[in-house]
Amino acid sequence: MSDTDTVAAEDEASVPSSRPRWWVYVLVAVGIAALAFAIGRFSTFGSAGATAAGPNAADIGFARDMQVHHTQAIEMAMEIYRKTDDDDVRRMAYDIATSQAGQRGEMYDWLVQWGLPQSGDPLMSWMTDASGHGEHGETGEALSDEELRTQMGMASAAELTELQAATGTEADCLYLSLMIRHHEGAIPMADAVIELGSVPRVLAVAESMKAGQTAEIDAMESAQARLGCTP
Repeated sequence: MSDTDTVAAEDEASVPSSRPRWWVYVLVAVGIAALAFAIGRFSTFGSAGATAAGPNAADIGFARDMQVHHTQAIEMAMEIYRKTDDDDVRRMAYDIATSQAGQRGEMYDWLVQWGLPQSGDPLMSWMTDASGHGEHGETGEALSDEELRTQMGMASAAELTELQAATGTEADCLYLSLMIRHHEGAIPMADAVIELGSVPRVLAVAESMKAGQTAEIDAMESAQARLGCTP
């Protein structure tokens, strides 16, 4: 190769790649969630923390329903983490995705240790004695799964589609609104298992979850004010 060819090759190598960076965020977000889930999933192996006292219906229902709840929160957090240009929103999304993936993994492991399936009774049926929430509406008729998810503060399929399509500040504001409502739906679930549950580790996780999500609501409301999000 001539000196001219060598210089040309070096110049070409020094030119930054024009490949889009969105795929990097996707891989990072997926890796974050997978690692956090794995840490939570295996963190209780060899520990009697979740099995020292036998679980009751509230412990079991909380472990199942909160996994459903956390799964959607992780989905929304990873969506905004991938595309937001706001560093504060990205940091909050990262924290939510990692913490809730870890908690989801631990709750999965509780049910494994208890020898129980990961799903069972209708959503929130275990909460009825504590908060009046449950699988029946005011008419006494059984609520649909979608209606129960709404009671839990979860986003609808249409809202998730809207979040996926939104960009810029609009996406940030929509994400914050949906996640605040999502957290507000989780706190009564934590309160219910704190009142009705029997397993010490479950109660400790619920207390920590309630404190953490209350603080995150405050932080997200501050972000809404900073971004000028409309109610």
